Amino acid sequence: MSENHISKKKPAYPISQPLMDYLRKYSRELEIPVRYLDLKHFFTSIPLEDKDGNTTLWETAMYSDSEMKELNQGLKEIYSILISDGTTLINHLSVARIDYCSYGNSQPFRVKIINQLNDNYDYFYVKKVDASRIYGLELEDILSPNKINYLVYNDTIIEEHIVGIPGDQFATENLFQEVHNEVRLAREFVKFNERCFIRLLGDMRSYNFVVDMTPDFDQIQYRIRAIDFDQQCFEGRKNIYFPQYYKENIPFVNLAMKYMAPETIEQYKIEERALMAKRLRVSKYQIKKLMKAMVCEELSNDKHISSLKKELAKHYNEPSFLKCTKMGEIVQVCLNKVYYLP
Repeated sequence: MSENHISKKKPAYPISQPLMDYLRKYSRELEIPVRYLDLKHFFTSIPLEDKDGNTTLWETAMYSDSEMKELNQGLKEIYSILISDGTTLINHLSVARIDYCSYGNSQPFRVKIINQLNDNYDYFYVKKVDASRIYGLELEDILSPNKINYLVYNDTIIEEHIVGIPGDQFATENLFQEVHNEVRLAREFVKFNERCFIRLLGDMRSYNFVVDMTPDFDQIQYRIRAIDFDQQCFEGRKNIYFPQYYKENIPFVNLAMKYMAPETIEQYKIEERALMAKRLRVSKYQIKKLMKAMVCEELSNDKHISSLKKELAKHYNEPSFLKCTKMGEIVQVCLNKVYYLP
């Protein structure tokens, strides 16, 4: 288990015109009444505690009454746009809380929406625009078994809440409960590990993914879902794109080692690559448009690009990596190893 060092501060990359054209074509760009900078106008904040009374990385933002009234209406409209293209009635909705996290690159706001008729609640996130993140979201939507719902407007990204138990919480509180099928969970981690590496999604430590469980007759099906896409193809070391190499993920790695022989792990990796190839075929024209924009982008620095392409060329025994000058080109060669996109 090697230690991976993530860059302390990854720059936010602007949206290029080709990427904006892509977002408009696939209805990802919509005008919204509240932007990220509007939420920055809170006058103070209160540390947010978890159910056990422990301080979290989040703090609840406090706004003046007049500003909160305006935000309440705008955020309800955004929620309606996000979940139903603006057709949902919002009179029975209310903004229960706006939380802010100063940790990490995206410094997101998390908005809690409550249905006053039945006290049911939901969340969505408001974040600063970053082209890296948008490419990460799109690749997740196209290449993984999970659909991603988000929208972009000017300097703001709106993302739906991804349901599941945070991976770090699952590892400490849920993992060894008798109800779990550890073999199925180990298999899902192997598949998740392969998906992240193929599309070069980095920093998948346990607190950056969730475990979603679905009852299936007398068993449980597991799906591990990434929830942070800031580190899409930015870092220069190959192992950063393997979740298996993070010490935070040791409990999941131990499960795979406990229940699976190397031949079984290889079988599941081949299965996942085959599934990704099918998804690429289904979305062939969409992924080609996405990659056409991505191969022109500045999504990392020359040092990282030079280092990563050499490591991947050696890993795959594929010299075509060495011709790459952009991170998008490296991603394209990785995807072509799964399914060739002319």
